Amino acid sequence: MSSRERILGRVRRALADAPSEDTPIERGYLREHGDRSVEETVELLAENLADYRAIVHRSTAADLPATLAGMLAARGAKTVLVPPGLDGAWLAQADTEQVPDRVESTPHELDRVDSVVTACAVAVAETGTIVLDGGPDQGRRRITLVPDHHICVVRVPDQVVSSVPQALERLDPARPLTWISGPSATSDIELDRVEGVHGPRTLEVVLVDPQASAEVNS
Repeated sequence: MSSRERILGRVRRALADAPSEDTPIERGYLREHGDRSVEETVELLAENLADYRAIVHRSTAADLPATLAGMLAARGAKTVLVPPGLDGAWLAQADTEQVPDRVESTPHELDRVDSVVTACAVAVAETGTIVLDGGPDQGRRRITLVPDHHICVVRVPDQVVSSVPQALERLDPARPLTWISGPSATSDIELDRVEGVHGPRTLEVVLVDPQASAEVNS
């Protein structure tokens, strides 16, 4: 008997009691960690977003146009990229030139835009992650990867879930999903962090709640 046959024989004996391929395996994974209220879930999202160095703001729906206008002014943005399905009222008070997302826009043209404002598909509290699925109010993936400043609006609590499994239940895997946890960053072997390598250097997230205080936190 060759060494190969002896090894395969040991493998077969070790797997003799293993379930067949058609037998489902119960994993028993947790769908979320902990028992939180809706308010606590939103607070966890805000904490984890900030931990990833995103700048977090709070706003009511009524105050959102003024909040966005103030954020763009503070940034000194002269131009803002706008997805085709973004609510026009959101930027009604912004003193910036609105640049539509066009198929023929080149990467160089997108790079000259100061900021981009989008909505999102869902936000995950436990990981501080925002997911875009290319919907009309989010636009194509490249408009959130090329400009250096991304403002993302999250409607709370409707778009906030606790965990990744809960987020996956809401998402269509056939759509172009972009998972964002803070501004784009990477570290070399010396652990020197560099931001803006693979996407925006600055990520600002506005949590919009009809019941929230008009105060803006960052």
